[in-house]
Amino acid sequence: MTDRHSSPRLPVKLYRRVCVVLTEDAVLAEELLSRKKLAQEVAGRLTDRVLLVRPGRVEALLDELRKMGHTPQVVSRSG
Repeated sequence: MTDRHSSPRLPVKLYRRVCVVLTEDAVLAEELLSRKKLAQEVAGRLTDRVLLVRPGRVEALLDELRKMGHTPQVVSRSG
C-alpha cells in the first residue's frame, strides 16, 4: 500500500558550469536556431525560450549574437 501523501521519486541531475541563452520569447529562440552558425553552438533546447550552449562555445555564440545585432547580457562568467 502506498502513502497517498508521498510524492514519487524523480531522478534529477544537476550540472555546474553550463551556459544557457534565455530569450524573451519562443519566436526569438526559433530565429536564433535558424541561423546555421549560431545553431551549431547550441547543444539543445531546454524549453521554448531556453537554449543550452555547447561547452567551450560561449565566446563564439556571443560573437554570432553580436553580428546579428543583438546585445547579449552576460549574467555570470567564471574565469
